Amino acid sequence: MEKQTQLNYLDSVRRLFEYYKKLGEQAMHQLTEAELKVQPEPESNNLATIVRHLRGNMLSRWTDFLTSDGEKPWRNRDSEFEDALDGRRQIMEAWEEGWGCLFGAIAPLTDDDLPRIVYIRNEGHTVLDAIDRQLAHYAYHVGQMVFLAKQIKGKEWQSLSIPRGQSQAFNQEKFGQEKGRRHFN
Repeated sequence: MEKQTQLNYLDSVRRLFEYYKKLGEQAMHQLTEAELKVQPEPESNNLATIVRHLRGNMLSRWTDFLTSDGEKPWRNRDSEFEDALDGRRQIMEAWEEGWGCLFGAIAPLTDDDLPRIVYIRNEGHTVLDAIDRQLAHYAYHVGQMVFLAKQIKGKEWQSLSIPRGQSQAFNQEKFGQEKGRRHFN
């Protein structure tokens, strides 16, 4: 029974990472190239900068995930918050590079890997805890991206979940269907 639970965890976490990747993409796709660079005030980040930070974190954490510290000596975290990505193409390339590294690292993991110890800034974590730590971190930043994109678009924003005032119709449709695979909404 325990082995099945762990395998379900890995399947679930892969789906959650895919969900947050898609959510970020849906937010970015609603914005113009110029809007990806909107910075509401001097101390805040624009979407391009958040993507740059996520990429840097993902490359550092997931490169040689099981065998080297997740904070790589080549990472310059502070530079990730400089506005250095120009244009949608560069932003999306950085986005894909980070997520590609993550998915490449978690794809081969098995339930036997979950109790192993990995290090992030010389602090030991089980693989399971390290994955959860990163999932929470990425969800936090994707949430920032969605919030910022929604503020930029205003009335033009197309909801990424259940639109305001549509809960009852959404629930009627869902409860009218046969029970099936779990989805994230």
